[in-house]
Amino acid sequence: MIRKIIYFIGATIFILVLFIAGWLIYYKFDFNKPTVQLSEDVMVEKIADMGKLELVKYSMKDVIERKELRYFLPDQRVLFVAVGEVTGCIDLRQIKKEDIVKYGTDSLTIFLPEPEICYVKVDHKRSKVYDISGAWLPGDTQHLVEGIYRLAEEKLLQNARELAIMEKTKENASIIFKPIVQNFTDVKVKIAFR
Repeated sequence: MIRKIIYFIGATIFILVLFIAGWLIYYKFDFNKPTVQLSEDVMVEKIADMGKLELVKYSMKDVIERKELRYFLPDQRVLFVAVGEVTGCIDLRQIKKEDIVKYGTDSLTIFLPEPEICYVKVDHKRSKVYDISGAWLPGDTQHLVEGIYRLAEEKLLQNARELAIMEKTKENASIIFKPIVQNFTDVKVKIAFR
């Protein structure tokens, strides 16, 4: 009887030690995580000269609801909060020698090209899809999300234009660009647009 108890205790301790050792090995080597291999070949497609002077950036948040009304299937709806930015700039590469008109020895006028939109960017980390309904078919959800991101870029650009981003870019050209030129040339500078 005592021999059976000793065998039982010994077997229990042996099983417990095996269990603890297996548990430690399992979590130390973390067999749950797959091994990731990454290979990369970088190819430069294009190198572009940059000459755009960014003069204003509008950071915006817009709540967009898009509904797609259907006759037979339920309507599709997506509610999206878009966070992004629109930047106005002037392309300094377009300034030619004849765009700089000198008056005597103490003043000059620089005729700048019309301002343009440098970029419209939706911040994917801060933007969020809050609700999607009516997406029944496979791929509908992805289609709705991709569509709302494209729409958000268009809306951010439209809102920036309505908030006079081009006029603000022109105004900032005098505030930012003019002092830079004056400090380099030591003459009175006037900024105008073609």
